[in-house]
Amino acid sequence: MRVLIVKTSSMGDVLHTLPAVQDAASQLPGIQFDWVVEEAFQDIPRWHPAVQEVIPIALRRWCKDIPLAWSSREPQAFIRRLQETSYDLVIDAQGLFKSACITRLAKGFRVGFNYRTAREPIAALAYQKKLSISRDLHAITRLRQLFAEALGYQVPAGDLQYGTTLQPSPLFDKQEPYLVFLHATTWESKHWPEVYWKKLIRLASSAGFQVLLPWGTPREQMRAERLAHAGAKVLPKLTINQMAHLLQQARGCVAVDTGLGHVAAAVGTPTVSLYGPTNPGLTGALGVSQQHLSAQKNCAPCFKRTCHFIDSPIMPPCFVTLPPEQVWSALHGLLVLKENHV
Repeated sequence: MRVLIVKTSSMGDVLHTLPAVQDAASQLPGIQFDWVVEEAFQDIPRWHPAVQEVIPIALRRWCKDIPLAWSSREPQAFIRRLQETSYDLVIDAQGLFKSACITRLAKGFRVGFNYRTAREPIAALAYQKKLSISRDLHAITRLRQLFAEALGYQVPAGDLQYGTTLQPSPLFDKQEPYLVFLHATTWESKHWPEVYWKKLIRLASSAGFQVLLPWGTPREQMRAERLAHAGAKVLPKLTINQMAHLLQQARGCVAVDTGLGHVAAAVGTPTVSLYGPTNPGLTGALGVSQQHLSAQKNCAPCFKRTCHFIDSPIMPPCFVTLPPEQVWSALHGLLVLKENHV
């Protein structure tokens, strides 16, 4: 059986789909998946052995200059490649107008969320079979149920599995134990205070761990270099595959609400994730050895990109309820549990 998955972005959303792929692979031996995904995230589906072909799409780039994109012939080439194969099933795992359009172009029986449960109800018009999967469920649970109902099996019991298969990378073949601190995220309001990161670095260093700081943009690099003064090491810029290898071999991780936190969950790294303006209930990183710490301020979660409090000594002020000592205690507890189960 050959199935096409349409799940283009973002990083966390793409990673949320892997447990559903793993369920299907475990319940339907021999099933094969192809996957339409944004070009920036095309390495992620390849982490699962049941994914045969990845079909990159550049919607984000094309939409910046549609006439230029069309004249480049890239969209036309994508459509030709999409239609080269006839699929037994085409699953829109995103439920947006853009993903529904891609689903409609593909060859195969089309399945997706119904108009009450799709993120954009108009998307349901593209499907031949419409499934009602509650939007009150965590995104991973929603996708696992979507795949189970579309493919005709029961969601497996037991621990959540991503099914990722990564080979060790010699670039990070290190003997000394290290931790990765994922300090960077898109919303300004999601950033844990730098003074807290520095204190956490000192706590980790005093416990015998080297702390590594990745980054993706020049601004994130500048933050990493400031934090490094507390005793951490700034890494060179890494690809998503290199980040996955780095996290897979780490003893543990602390992350703000960022896509890379979901990478840590997917490769099984014990991780403490910090949530201030957002709520992990529907989209937080899930998996073995994952712990969420949420701000306990009456303004949280506010779901705002920018904090409107400007006179607090700790910014954003909701994070005052998540001091570094509490975060270190939570991470240390995960590391002990992991060590005792090895």
